[in-house]
Amino acid sequence: MQENAHRRETVFFIDPPYVVAGKRLYTHSDIDHEMLFQVTDGLAGDFLITYDNTAEIRSLAEKHDFQLREIPMKTTHHERKIELLIGRDLGWLDRWLTRVSARL
Repeated sequence: MQENAHRRETVFFIDPPYVVAGKRLYTHSDIDHEMLFQVTDGLAGDFLITYDNTAEIRSLAEKHDFQLREIPMKTTHHERKIELLIGRDLGWLDRWLTRVSARL
C-alpha cells in the first residue's frame, strides 16, 4: 500500500485479521491496527476496509474521519454477526442500498 499510496487511480481492498477472532483464525494475526489506519489515511486513491465490529475499530475510523457502515454477515459456524465496512466516502454504498431497497 505504501508503495502505491500516491496513485489516485488505485483502489485498495483491505481485509485485515479481525481484532478479536483473528488470533483464533490466523497464524499471523497480530498487526498494528493504528498503523494500518494511518497508512490508509495517506492513500491518494479510494479504499474499502472490512473489519469486525469493535469499539477499537470504530474509534480508529472516527479518529481518521472515515465513514463506516454495519453489514450483516455469517461466520463459518453460521452465526449471524455485524461486520464493518469502512471508507473515506461510502456514498456509493448508500445509493446502491437505496436502489436495492426500492426493488423489494
